[in-house]
Amino acid sequence: MSFFGELGRYLSSANNRVQILGDLGDHVYLALLPLVIGIVLAIAAGWLGHRWRPARQVLMVVANLLYTIPSLALFVVIPGLIGSKILDSVNVVVALTIYTTALLVRPVLDALDAVPAPVVAAATAVGYKPVRRFFAVELPLSVPVLAAGVRVASVSNISLVSVGALIGTGGLGVLFTDGFQREYFSPIVVGIVLTLLLALIVDLVLVGSRNLLTPWTRVEAP
Repeated sequence: MSFFGELGRYLSSANNRVQILGDLGDHVYLALLPLVIGIVLAIAAGWLGHRWRPARQVLMVVANLLYTIPSLALFVVIPGLIGSKILDSVNVVVALTIYTTALLVRPVLDALDAVPAPVVAAATAVGYKPVRRFFAVELPLSVPVLAAGVRVASVSNISLVSVGALIGTGGLGVLFTDGFQREYFSPIVVGIVLTLLLALIVDLVLVGSRNLLTPWTRVEAP
């Protein structure tokens, strides 16, 4: 039977479709939850580094070191650190949160540095306190630069979730391991295609969100 015939037979099975949808749902959860948490933590760390220069260097060094840790090794080590079970999906969530935060620290700092100083001074002059000024002025103006880093982090997370299948967690990586173990290429192809589509959809959502949050960046055609 041809490859496409095998692929069609694989997809025609109700059990296989249920498994695929379940793995896809797990993949979305395991990739996007750490992304959201990592964005929040990176913004907090970036704010600290932006306001206190000594902390900036420490944050950059720590972020670089954390991001160089091999993902599989981190997945294995985390259960011993937080007391979770080796196959618990929380290990992947924690690991990818660490990676996301480490990856976004520099973009957050660059984004805050890109906010024009006269705008910050003007906000201060009209009575904005530091915290209010950050959330009402500095953070919104930093979104265009920050969004680029978030897009990279989202693709990284979607890719790294597949590695978690090697230690028994869910996600589309289960299709890869299943296909390799059985020497059956259909689930591998389905997993690759769905991973690419998921990355594309998330990226489009992020671009749309950036445009929605920064209406002043859209230039009307003459």
